[in-house]
Amino acid sequence: MRILSRVCILLFSICLVLACDSLEDKKGRFLLKGNEKMKENDPKSAIGFYQEAIALDSTFADAYYNKGLAHLRFNQLEEAIGDFSKAIQINPEYFEAIFQRGLTYLDNGEFYKAREDAERLKNLDNKNWKSFFLAGLTEEKLKNYPESLNSFEKAIALAPDNSDLLVNQATILFYQKEFNKAKQILDRAEELNPEEPNLHNLRSMILFEEKEYSQALQAVEKAITLDNRQAYFYNNKGLYLLFTGELEEGLQLINQSIQMDPKNPYSLRNKGIYYVLKGDKISALQYLSELETKYPEMDLVKEYLQKAQDL
Repeated sequence: MRILSRVCILLFSICLVLACDSLEDKKGRFLLKGNEKMKENDPKSAIGFYQEAIALDSTFADAYYNKGLAHLRFNQLEEAIGDFSKAIQINPEYFEAIFQRGLTYLDNGEFYKAREDAERLKNLDNKNWKSFFLAGLTEEKLKNYPESLNSFEKAIALAPDNSDLLVNQATILFYQKEFNKAKQILDRAEELNPEEPNLHNLRSMILFEEKEYSQALQAVEKAITLDNRQAYFYNNKGLYLLFTGELEEGLQLINQSIQMDPKNPYSLRNKGIYYVLKGDKISALQYLSELETKYPEMDLVKEYLQKAQDL
């Protein structure tokens, strides 16, 4: 009887081990299925599989993290932040989850929370370029340009072949009106990755500031060819067309940009400029007066508001 009892205990223990293995296998399979759906550009199904994995293990940090990435495909920022936060709660040193949450905070307008995540990343790993990249983006949003530039420079020192970092560095220099330095850095970025659309868009913005309108058009057209999903590329092209006298073509692109991103105030500014150039005082003031109140430092707003008032 004692031998039989021992055998039963042994069999029971084996069953427990197999059950645990089965649970790990099951949740792992759901995670992999979700990842496959993400590769197939089916984030809705992916979310379902990740949720199945979480139902099996509520402390499955990777499932929360991947579910957050899937929510980003739908621009569901609050949901994504919630999932990243859950993954971080489970694993406080989950670097990628903190990084993605910081980026999502930026997209959601929560700049100070993004700054906190940047500091957290630097404390976790100050040899990873992403720590300083997030810090640079955050300080840019807060208009702390010297601090932003310093962070991007540190990121570039850690990842000198990353063209995105160079473009961000050049962007800060553009904001500071250091156009020659910005152009030199864009040339370096283009050597690394000539297919980076943002570098061509930024170059177009510099050329516009230098009143090289035809060259600005060529540069932004290249950006659109490389990525036709960015509303601000169309908005910039529309602006440049206004300054080359192609008003209706410019307005068409500005309206297209507004349809793609109704929250971009630069599109509204450009529409106000269009009405100034058309001599429509009432419509011009409708756009530019409000912008002057909300964004008094925006380039061209004061100049064209004055022109509208003088019509």
